[in-house]
Formats: sequence, C-alpha cells, structure tokens
Amino acid sequence: MTKHSRLSQIIEEKREKLIEVSNQIWQYAETGFEEFKSAELLSKALEDEGFEVEKGVAQIETAFIGTSGHGNPVIAFLGEFDALTGLSQHGGIAQPNPQEAGGNGHGCGHNLLGTGSLGAAIALRDYMQENNIEGTVRYYGCPGEEIGGGKTFMAREGVFDDVDIALTWHPGTTNNIMSVATLACYEVYFKFKGKSAHAAASPHLGRSALDAVELMNIGVNYLREHIIPEARVHYAITNTGGFSPNVVQAEAEVLYFVRAPRVSQTEDIYQRICEIARGAALMTGTEVEIDLASALSNVLPNTTLEQVMYENFIKLGTPSYSDEEIQFASAIRKTLSEEEKKVDVQRNRQLAGKDIADIIDPFKPDEFMAGSTDVGDVSWLVPTAQCMTACEPLGTPLHTWQIVATGTTSLAHKGMLHAGKVMASTALDVLLQPELIEQAKAELIERRAGEVYTSPLPSDVKQYKIRS
Repeated sequence: MTKHSRLSQIIEEKREKLIEVSNQIWQYAETGFEEFKSAELLSKALEDEGFEVEKGVAQIETAFIGTSGHGNPVIAFLGEFDALTGLSQHGGIAQPNPQEAGGNGHGCGHNLLGTGSLGAAIALRDYMQENNIEGTVRYYGCPGEEIGGGKTFMAREGVFDDVDIALTWHPGTTNNIMSVATLACYEVYFKFKGKSAHAAASPHLGRSALDAVELMNIGVNYLREHIIPEARVHYAITNTGGFSPNVVQAEAEVLYFVRAPRVSQTEDIYQRICEIARGAALMTGTEVEIDLASALSNVLPNTTLEQVMYENFIKLGTPSYSDEEIQFASAIRKTLSEEEKKVDVQRNRQLAGKDIADIIDPFKPDEFMAGSTDVGDVSWLVPTAQCMTACEPLGTPLHTWQIVATGTTSLAHKGMLHAGKVMASTALDVLLQPELIEQAKAELIERRAGEVYTSPLPSDVKQYKIRS
C-alpha cells in the first residue's frame, strides 16, 4: 500500500464520524464568533483522537488549537465553521424551503471546510505515528471568516509564528488548486449622531444623522471613479434612525467594506472615505464616530506548495458519483439562471454537459479573485496552499440556499473527504522532503517584495465586536 493510499484509508475509516461532525455543524449554523457548539464539537473530536486542545486562543472564545506530536516541522491545517445569516434551508431538497424564517445557514460550506481539515489532521497524525515520523500536527479552529476575520486576530497574537506550512481548502463547484491573490479588506462602521426634532413643526432645530449617512454614500459613490479599478467599496445601512418620517433622525449608521489588492492601497482608500464621512458630518451639523471593526490582508499564493498539492490531487483523481447524486445535482442546476450555469464551463470547456465536476482543472498559478479571506493574514506569515473540491453542482453560487441544501448530501461529503485526502497527502510529501519547506519559505520572502507583515488591525481593536 502506498503512503497516499494509507492516508486515504485512514480518512475512509473515519468517514461516518466525520460526516456526523459536518452534519451537526450544518445543523448548528452558528455565525461568526458565536460558534460555541461547533467549536466545542470539533474540540471534542480532536480530544477523542488524542490531540491536546487549547481553547480561547487569541482571547477569542471560539478559537482553538489541537496539537499532536512534537518537534519540527510544524504542519497546520486551517478549519472554519461559521454560517451566514438569512440562509436557513432544509437539506437534501432542490427547492427553497427554510427550516426557520430568517434563520442561519451554511451557505459557504464551512461545516464541510472545518471537518475536511479535521480529517486531514487526523490522517497525517496517524500515519506519522505508524511510521515514527517526527513533527507536529496542528488543527487551527478559526472563527468568523465570513465577517470579522478571526485569523487576523489570531495572526496578530502570534499563534502561527512557529508554523512551517499551512494547508486549507474550500468547498466549491470544481476541483482545482486555489492559487489566487485576493483583496485586502477593511470592515468599518460609520456612526453618525445628530439631534432629533419634529420634522414638520421645528425641522430647523434638528440635525439629521440619516442625512449624513446619505451624503456620505453619495460622496463615496463619486469617489469610485478615482480609485484603482481593482478596488471594491460596498456598504449597508445598518441603522436608519427609526421608522418615523416626522422625526429628524438623531442616530444612523452605515457599514462599509473597503477592498484593494494590498493593505497599503486599502488603507489609502479607507482614509479618503473617512474624510468623506467627516465632510458629511460637517455638512449636516452632526458628529461621526469611525469604528474599524476588522481587517484582512490579501492572500500571497505559494507556487512551491501548490505544485505539490496539484501533483497529489492528480494522483488521487476525483470521486465517482451515483445516479442519485447526479439526479440531485441536475435538480439543483434547474434552479440556476443560464448565466450561473455557464460560469464553470467558461473556465473549463470539458465541463460542458455535466452536472458535477468530475475532472481536475489545469494548474493555473497566480490567478486573481475579487474577494477577501482571512487566510491572507496566515499566508503573509507562513507558506500557505489551498485547494477546492467539488461539493456542489456546477455553477452553484456561494452564499445561496442551494449551497445550504447540498451541504448535508453525499455529494458534499465526498468532496469534503477528498479534500482531506489531498491535504494530508500534500503535508506528508512536505514532511518527507524538508527541502520543499525551505523552498516555500524562500518564495514567501520573495512574494512579500520587501514588505514585512504588519497586522492591519490597530492595537486598540482587541477582538471583534458582535453586533446584533
């Protein structure tokens, strides 16, 4: 039996337990920094496997680290387990049907993500023990990826400083190596305070915070023409000041996401937006409080590790699918728009006519994705590689009820377990070829281009504030 076959065998032996963990996290559907049950479940699974678990890491109640082994190298597997608001959905059905109106749902598949990384950590640890291989395996339980950036807080506290390589993955619609540069992102609340008054009898006595929010948004919309085209700025009004038109709104709040390819560029745009907010306050006679709630760095891909991961992916191939799984995928795809169905096929014409991706995309290093992830902060500190496995029907957009519906199916579970096999095999190759670690670290230094990692979070932002 080859080493990679043994790793796959270990994961298959744990199949039912891993599926049970994933389904339970799916059912909990807890949002960022409130994943108390999910974190406890994963911690218990690690402890049952003999890992030592440290909880409350980086002063975050739902962050934890499971450790097994000793010495170098230190191999990290990153796990996420937070859900999204408003995406409650029954599993295994191809039509929208919330379990709870307005409830949460795993619309990004993080129930699978956290569990797939757990499977990889267990498999690698077992193989190392069986073959007397020295090294340390760690599972990092990372909360709040969707909003708040748990890994950024963890990185600032130094929990990744002695890690040699980090591996993770994401559920998706295709099979590939995620060699993508992402956007750095700032999450900022702008809170305006004015003065209430009767809007008809004495409007001149009032100072409208809602007017300030609207003027700020208009100013930022004009700014869009004068920032780099790769940047993204978007907002949501989180407090309109009430529901009475005949009252001048004394309070209002808007939440902004500011994104750009590098933290320095994001910081520049953020400062310009702050000036617009102050100008809106000046125009309306209000005051503004600026609250930088969280921030994420851009991802630095690592071709050295990604090439190893790709070679292992090719060796392992892709799962096979039953008629029932294909029928379910077809039913989900019937709920998609024609434009959505074309997305994956446009990237790989070999997927035309299929409902599930059963091939591996060619390795394309250094692509760009106009999104953000707190994996970026880890990638600035540690050589990091990511893969994607097909857990959803082709074309299914993330953050949708269709993703939630698929999250408890055997289709999703096959992709989750396969990701664990790819990551474990990659980690083992690196363990057995320590020169790869040195090459990956040298590449990281080169990609930093002379910059030293500095946390985008100011020191006074102690932890992410959960807002109702």
